[in-house]
Amino acid sequence: MQVDVLLGLQWGDEGKGKIVDVFCPKYDLIARFQGGPNAGHTLEFDNKKFVLNTIPSGIFNEGTLNLIGGGVVIDPIILKRELDNLRTAGFDPVGKGSLVLARKAHLILPTHQLLDAASESKMGAGKIGSTLKGIGPTYMDKTGRNGLRVGDTTLPDFMERYEKLKAKHLEILSHYGEIPDFSEKETAFLAAIEFIKSIPHVDAEHLVNSYLKEGKKVLAEGAQGTLLDVDFGSYPFVTSSNTTTAGACTGLGVAPNKIGAVYGIFKAYATRVGGGPFPTELEDETGEELRKLGHEFGATTGRARRTGWIDIPALKYAIMLNGVTELIMMKADVLDTFETIKVCTHYKHNGETIDYMPYEIITNKAEPVLEEVEGWNQDITGIRTKDEIPAALQNYIAYLEKALEVPIKYLSVGPDRVQTIEL
Repeated sequence: MQVDVLLGLQWGDEGKGKIVDVFCPKYDLIARFQGGPNAGHTLEFDNKKFVLNTIPSGIFNEGTLNLIGGGVVIDPIILKRELDNLRTAGFDPVGKGSLVLARKAHLILPTHQLLDAASESKMGAGKIGSTLKGIGPTYMDKTGRNGLRVGDTTLPDFMERYEKLKAKHLEILSHYGEIPDFSEKETAFLAAIEFIKSIPHVDAEHLVNSYLKEGKKVLAEGAQGTLLDVDFGSYPFVTSSNTTTAGACTGLGVAPNKIGAVYGIFKAYATRVGGGPFPTELEDETGEELRKLGHEFGATTGRARRTGWIDIPALKYAIMLNGVTELIMMKADVLDTFETIKVCTHYKHNGETIDYMPYEIITNKAEPVLEEVEGWNQDITGIRTKDEIPAALQNYIAYLEKALEVPIKYLSVGPDRVQTIEL
């Protein structure tokens, strides 16, 4: 058996959580492999809506084990809140034993969040657009070999380790100015640490590989999107982890030859949150219409997302980096009322017409070359089979498949899990 990977091909917010929820009955294990509670995976079913930040999106499927992998950074307070909310809604992953934590996953401290806010504030107009969840500073401590991990919480000297790292953070914060009072959050953090001790801690790399050896099916769930990858995204306007297929290997302890299908998810248009380049961005009435129709506001932060037309060079780049084998197109219904749709096929950059994402795209912007495609101009939210798909939408799918050279296997026509069509 091999690990299948499901990840986003744009700047995040593609709808990964919904598709993991749809796919998870076919899998024995769903594993988050990177990112932190800056992710917001929205799931809708049975007239209920859930937003997950850290917990894998297979949590609602009976019989599926869910793993928060070693490449994830965990805020114990947010994780406890998520689980409390699920329990209130009638789901109890801890009680049912359907959630486990990797011992090697790093912990987000209250002082990590203070560092995040102080750093972002100092950057002024050049700020990254951080969610201020402490993600970046936590990954900095991880690579700086200072971090605290889930497995440390059960060691007798955990509090000594915590105080040592906190002292380091406070020393850094003193250079930014007055340090805000975080005593209330610290109390909540330490209480949440006690809580997460009740969730089984596992050596995730052994768990995942033992599942494969036993012939069980594993799906790795990504967060954010490929174009936010710390190495291959629009740096420095990126997240702090590897959001690509390679991140599934390092985040879960899976060898590259154990990767199977790679499901790449993208919207029928494009969105981005925070700063950074966005070649097809629409800062006009059309962009506002896309935002309104697509309810393009962050599931975690509530921030309005920037909107634009679909970007073929960016998608081809993401497909190449990830080794995508199947595509999934989300939110096609958002384009229901558009008589024509535009597609970016190339960029004009430095006096040339190119079909790839250039290195220098931040200070020297790429101008999109757009083609117009006929819209279907009808409500598709009620269709449930591929035979019901309007001809113009079929043509749009065929157009994208030809340009991207990978088949589109699933189409989403609404937020509910039943509004997913296998093509």
